[in-house]
Amino acid sequence: MPGVIGKMAPTSWSERRALVPSALATLRLDALVRDINGYLARQQALAHVEWAPILTVRASLLGLQRPGRISANGSCRLCRTRDGWVAINLARVDDIALVDALIGDPAGDDPWPSLERYAAECGSAELAAGARLLGLPVGLLADPLPSSRPYEVTRLWPTRPPLDLSGLQVVDLSSMWAGPLTAMILADAGADVVKVESATRPDGARGTPAFYRWLHPDDQCTEALDFSRPTGRDRLRSLIETADVVIEASRPRALEQLGVGVTTMAPRAGRIWLSITGYGRTLPGGDWVAFGDDAAVAGGLVARDSAGDPEFCGDAIADPVSGLFGARAVLEAASSGGGQLIDLAMYRCAGALIASDPSEPPGAPDPSDRH
Repeated sequence: MPGVIGKMAPTSWSERRALVPSALATLRLDALVRDINGYLARQQALAHVEWAPILTVRASLLGLQRPGRISANGSCRLCRTRDGWVAINLARVDDIALVDALIGDPAGDDPWPSLERYAAECGSAELAAGARLLGLPVGLLADPLPSSRPYEVTRLWPTRPPLDLSGLQVVDLSSMWAGPLTAMILADAGADVVKVESATRPDGARGTPAFYRWLHPDDQCTEALDFSRPTGRDRLRSLIETADVVIEASRPRALEQLGVGVTTMAPRAGRIWLSITGYGRTLPGGDWVAFGDDAAVAGGLVARDSAGDPEFCGDAIADPVSGLFGARAVLEAASSGGGQLIDLAMYRCAGALIASDPSEPPGAPDPSDRH
């Protein structure tokens, strides 16, 4: 039976003082889950969301330690440059292999010493441009923005009467943490969720089975499709055509190439399309790769040591924060009849927790849809 989302997750992550960097971020998270729970209550859903267990669950399950300038999971580091700091994330095997191309020399078995020396000789923007050209995830440390809207809404299709969460048809094409967390909250509120994976590139979260099981209960419907075959593409199209909610975290061109992008699918009244990217769908950021730790740094969401230098806060914190904002956005769209593309950027979600403008609600988009 649905209940408190995250209640059963361990919450004893050691030294949790770096979970969020400020009282303002805590207040914004409180407001965010208050909004989510308000939408759930109005639908008489039994689910209830608490943010602290959600932000700490992976670290607790895996026994991760408090991060400093190395992320909790060890894949991302804050590197000093000539004019600032950048977060470089070697989250995938291919990322490690690309370090030689970035620095122009063999980095050896441990790429970090060479990479940190290279970073110290570069400007932040120069390093980021080279890394992004190769497809490496890198985030430039930004000052907190005056305001940061986590997502933009565009009305693409006709609306329907407000959508009932019970029986809402959700297709989740995302992986890892942010999108699946949004799907988990919707499922706990009564939605029917189908998780779709590539048969050749399964969800990377499967590499941490306990965490994967927390996000994906045993009774979740999962389909593994071979997108290189017409049968796989046809099945994917069929699922999306009948979905009330589509959750995806792909580069915009990836789904377009499969013929199932947001602009290539036939119109469907009330459809809600949640697109999660690191930096938003519009160029150039739509093609930049991002993970939770580097996206948080890009949004300015960091802790500070005694010398005032940046440290990571939380565990890949932009991921679960983006999942919470995604849930809020979908619930808001459902209450108004849908028909919307929600363009959610992970770095903006992180920045929204510490934006200096206290008058802007943490998750509210401009009330007038863009056309």
